[in-house]
Amino acid sequence: MSRLLADPLRARIVALLADGPACTCHLVADTGAKQPNVSNHLRALREAGLVAAEPHGRFTYYRLLPDALEAAAAELSDLAHRAAANSESRREC
Repeated sequence: MSRLLADPLRARIVALLADGPACTCHLVADTGAKQPNVSNHLRALREAGLVAAEPHGRFTYYRLLPDALEAAAAELSDLAHRAAANSESRREC
């Protein structure tokens, strides 16, 4: 998940979708990126289960799936707790 959001444009798209569903034309305008680039990032987000595509007339709107983000946040939170608890325990060589 963190690798998926490591790309700045993809992270920006996720942040924009957090404000509500948008079509590709909105995301192109808001990011200044080229349409094929935005579409490729949306495909990756869909395949990862973070975004859903919803046809609306001749446009497709994309919306963020909060449950997927919450699951990723929980996983990262667990890793942070484990790292804090084990920060002083070194494995001996």
